[in-house]
Amino acid sequence: MTQVLALSGGIGGARLALGLQHTLPPGELTVVVNTGDDFEHLGLSISPDIDTVLYTLSGQENPDRGWGRGGDSWHFMAEIERLGGERWFRLGDKELAVHIERTRRLNAGEKLSRITADFAGHFGILGKVVPMTNDMVRTMVVTEGEGTLDFQQYFVARRCEPVVKGMAYAGAADAQMPPVLQEVLTDPSLQAIVICPSNPWLSIAPMLEIPAWREALQEATVPVIAVSPLLNGHAVRGPATKIMSELGLEPSSASIAQFYGNLIDGFVLDRSEAHVAPEIGVATHVTATSMKTPADRQRLAGEVLEFAGSFRGVGV
Repeated sequence: MTQVLALSGGIGGARLALGLQHTLPPGELTVVVNTGDDFEHLGLSISPDIDTVLYTLSGQENPDRGWGRGGDSWHFMAEIERLGGERWFRLGDKELAVHIERTRRLNAGEKLSRITADFAGHFGILGKVVPMTNDMVRTMVVTEGEGTLDFQQYFVARRCEPVVKGMAYAGAADAQMPPVLQEVLTDPSLQAIVICPSNPWLSIAPMLEIPAWREALQEATVPVIAVSPLLNGHAVRGPATKIMSELGLEPSSASIAQFYGNLIDGFVLDRSEAHVAPEIGVATHVTATSMKTPADRQRLAGEVLEFAGSFRGVGV
């Protein structure tokens, strides 16, 4: 039995994770998920990226939006709006059950990793879905003119409009890795670590700012492969290229590879970005990285695993 560990944010990362799940034998994938986006809303503990991964891996995501539950209804939000409550972050009725149960169990003293594992089991997911930490880490966006914003205020309420001047990850320096992930990382059957095509600054950096995570990647004895989220210099979804430009970075896969630096051993990029491959600094694999269909996701996952396998015996 082999094991693969995937680091993921929301939609893009979840789609590659789904491809990996379909490519690997059941139970051989562990997905560690960003929790820097987590926040409290209407008195409930919301974990957007965890939920996106859970819904995607169980085939219950909304295929049109990419986030939220498919076939959800909105009676709760309609009543909240009628009562004059906050409506900038919408919660579907099925999602509401997840948030209420998570909040109840967190308030009772349970760890987020235990709750997430139980949810994954109830959703029929055979692999592991694990938060990057059980501690509170919050992504903060330093903006021009509006000061420092909580991630969801920047991303949802302000629709990524403010100019980004920097990022901060409150609590990351003191956060710990859940024990189950330490077990996966030291499992002799672990074959590869895959950094999914999620936004490096919003979804992956919160993990890298946790000392145990950065150390784990630096000391990994298996290949660490990153997949670029860019197609022809643009992010498929989200504000990655906008943020890169505002931070003074060239919006290309080369900039993303440089951001990961010596943490990675290999880098997968789209054919439209092939011209920057000589600037990457590590071994590269050029292919079609768009994941519009299930076949796309499974093909890309297979190529990523094959690329990781090419490092065996070479030393990383």
